[in-house]
Amino acid sequence: MTSMGAGNQIDSNTLLFGVIGNPIRHSKSPIMMNRAFRETGINGVYTAFHVTSDRIRDFAAGVRAMGIRGVNVTIPHKLDIMSVLDEIDASAQAIGAVNTIVNDAGRLIGYNTDGIGYVRSLKEEAERELAGKRIVVLGAGGAARGIIYALANENPARITIANRSVDRAKELADSLQNKVDIEAISNEELQTACQQADIVINTTSVGMFPQTEETPIDASWLKPGAVASDLIYNPLKTKFLQQAEQRGCRIHGGLGMFIYQGAYAFEYWTGQPAPAAAMRETVLASLQS
Repeated sequence: MTSMGAGNQIDSNTLLFGVIGNPIRHSKSPIMMNRAFRETGINGVYTAFHVTSDRIRDFAAGVRAMGIRGVNVTIPHKLDIMSVLDEIDASAQAIGAVNTIVNDAGRLIGYNTDGIGYVRSLKEEAERELAGKRIVVLGAGGAARGIIYALANENPARITIANRSVDRAKELADSLQNKVDIEAISNEELQTACQQADIVINTTSVGMFPQTEETPIDASWLKPGAVASDLIYNPLKTKFLQQAEQRGCRIHGGLGMFIYQGAYAFEYWTGQPAPAAAMRETVLASLQS
């Protein structure tokens, strides 16, 4: 896979990688991953594929037929993609969501790097000790699944999931009952839960570019000194985080998770250490330009 100076110099040996989602044109994954290939000299190119939910099976067939080596999966396909894969890693199976696919000679294997990427970022940037913490998670989609699974391994006091569909939150909570003290609540109970929480995490897309004035909750619900965390990385500091900071909270944005989930995916695909610092530099430059 490697040759001196090869990265992104497209020729007949170039390996294909990509990300699928709907929408997808806002994604910074292509600039981040192509920088990683350049840094490591891997002859690969990474692009974005706009795929609608009704074409998931067609896309998987295309991956096999074209020999696309690796794929990242984002909103809204992290759950549906599982039905077209040949094998699913045990942790991704337990999570119930896939965000990374490795094409092993036509055999598609699914992994989840969201949770491990998120927890690494949270511990490095905001809260090193997660044991004994009361955590509220907003949302119960594919990203939330990976994050809650990883958080459960950190021995928190309790994880509370709030979602518009309480049934979906309850299903997720029930799947992890044997790992952690976890509950699902309605939005009517959310204010009280946030007031008691040490960490509140937004896993929804509320506040993401271009709807940057939206917020998932009222920041006045947070207790000063708590951690307000947002998976969104564009903008780097969402309205939710701005208001939480004014409230006296510590804030944690989504850039670190985005970098690390991509870094772990890169390592699954290539077997080489990911150049995480260079990946971060490239995404930051793009967001600030």
